Amino acid sequence: MRFPEGKAKAVTLSYDDNTVDNKRFSDIITEYGLKCTFNLNSQKSNKMFGNMLNNEEIKEYIIDRGHEIAVHGAFHKANGIVRPVEGIRDVLACRLEFEKNYGRIIRGMAYPDSGITKFLNTSDYETIKTYLKSLDIVYSRTLGEDNRKFNMPLDWHAWMPTVHHNNPKSREIAQEFVNLDISSNYIAGQESRLFYMWGHAYEFGRTGDWELLYDLCDILAKHNDIWYATNMDIYEYAKAYESLVWSADSSLVYNPTLFKIWFDVDGIPYSIKSGETRRIED
Repeated sequence: MRFPEGKAKAVTLSYDDNTVDNKRFSDIITEYGLKCTFNLNSQKSNKMFGNMLNNEEIKEYIIDRGHEIAVHGAFHKANGIVRPVEGIRDVLACRLEFEKNYGRIIRGMAYPDSGITKFLNTSDYETIKTYLKSLDIVYSRTLGEDNRKFNMPLDWHAWMPTVHHNNPKSREIAQEFVNLDISSNYIAGQESRLFYMWGHAYEFGRTGDWELLYDLCDILAKHNDIWYATNMDIYEYAKAYESLVWSADSSLVYNPTLFKIWFDVDGIPYSIKSGETRRIED
């Protein structure tokens, strides 16, 4: 798989909680051309993080700028700790309210609180994954130690990010990704790579260290060989690529999706339009 325009690398951001610091965060990353998925709570108490963005501000600072809104639980309940029925209510209530408020289909999520890092009250990962699929949640970002890897997820409902911005080596890891030359690898190691950074905008506000965000944007932004996308952009494009239909001898490929898809076969770049069938050269 190659990302749009044949690019082999992509960058996506994922930031949690509905706080007013999201406005400044959005101002900065939008200026740099980065894309973010904002995982918001629909009903969370202001007592925990202060003032929340109202509907008009969410539309102005997130939706109208091409960023994504995703579920983070109406009341920020950790799915692994609460009983499944409580997790279902929290996810569904959040999704229903956002879809009603903004006239958009919301299918992405980030696990709130401790997420799926521990389990109590009869919850387990397979149960959670099953009910998220039933609620039409197609991906969910998990928590844990930064994996410092640039791989695409194997399990979309346990999507592990590359790095939290507060990681002492976040600048170093970002620069490593930017410098990565995939074409220099042996063919079996030339798969597309993803840099996925997460955090909370209020962390910059609390510490006043907005310079860290500027530094990371300076490293990551405005590279011609990188696709800048939301979490949902990444998911939908990857699923479209997986939907390509191949002949038994791999000499023909058909694209049944609405996307134009790019891919590489033994070092030869190809693209295929929606509805097109094309031949792969020997």
